[in-house]
Amino acid sequence: MGFKCGIVGLPNVGKSTLFNALTKTAAAQAANYPFCTIEPNTGDVAVPDPRLTEIATIAASKEIIPTRITFVDIAGLVRGAAKGEGLGNQFLANIREVDAIVHVVRCFEDEDITHVDGKIDPLADIETIETELMLADLESLEKRVIAMRKKASGKDKEALMLVPLMEKALTLLQNGRPARLADITPEEEKPFAALNLLTSKPILYVCNVEEDAADAGNAHSAKVEDHAKATGARSVVISAAIESEVAVLPLDEQAEFLETLGLEEAGLDRLIREGYALLGLVTYFTAGPKETRAWTITDGTKAPQAAGVIHTDFERGFIRAQTIAYHDYVTLKGETAAKEAGKARDEGKDYVVQDGDVLLFKFNT
Repeated sequence: MGFKCGIVGLPNVGKSTLFNALTKTAAAQAANYPFCTIEPNTGDVAVPDPRLTEIATIAASKEIIPTRITFVDIAGLVRGAAKGEGLGNQFLANIREVDAIVHVVRCFEDEDITHVDGKIDPLADIETIETELMLADLESLEKRVIAMRKKASGKDKEALMLVPLMEKALTLLQNGRPARLADITPEEEKPFAALNLLTSKPILYVCNVEEDAADAGNAHSAKVEDHAKATGARSVVISAAIESEVAVLPLDEQAEFLETLGLEEAGLDRLIREGYALLGLVTYFTAGPKETRAWTITDGTKAPQAAGVIHTDFERGFIRAQTIAYHDYVTLKGETAAKEAGKARDEGKDYVVQDGDVLLFKFNT
């Protein structure tokens, strides 16, 4: 299980530049004018995880297969998008299809790159985008809640469950706040997500800064970070310009290039780490002579459901999972030694898979 992130933002904030760097393709046209991205471009990127190489070396695997993340470059939104301005309806529909929103915010000054509003103000940019998303949600909910209230008055079970959730979201939206701030119980999470509200999706602000600020950020990115903390979102500082340079370098030269800039890792790594935290994702591994592979699951997933990510038959016929913690697997140099040291456990249906577990599933077909 990977996850799908939609890259959004105002025109000319660096969305397509970031997309091209992340996917290492030229699929998205990065040009200095609004709406250069007319159709959403999609790209899959391998999730970097140094644990994979360590496990594969110990297991003498012929192949390493990382998990993947999908990025969708969605064309720039503008004020009035909720009412169809600037191809808005099409773009809002694209956003509904993603798991999380990566909102690229311009946090750099450059007279050669025009800003749609003629000034650099990241919080105003955020307000423009979020207002459009909230207006779209508000219009959608106001239409749906009328029919749902009628069903609820007739004691329809689904309506009785959904109406309170819709009203929670409506109250927030009518007060200019995103639906993701709704007070939702664990039992309500799935039906609330099924409402498919744009502002209920997790959001990661990417502060696109100039090269000199790629490490610590700047005054603009600091404001975005404060806003993220206040609204239940997350943020990360990236220089899309640097990422585009890194993307074209051979792998063995990338680390050296980043080091010359005072950076310990590529922006992609930081973005994915924040993305995982945002969606509550963890990784487990399977290893053997044929391949070592990473699998992404939601934190809290039990062993049978984790097995189902590989194949539905694994979940259906689940018996148990041989489990070795990553640290034990690496320290003891593999499965055999881990068994001898008593570090290979047989876990049952109620086991919650932990990040880094090396698993071997046993099942009936």
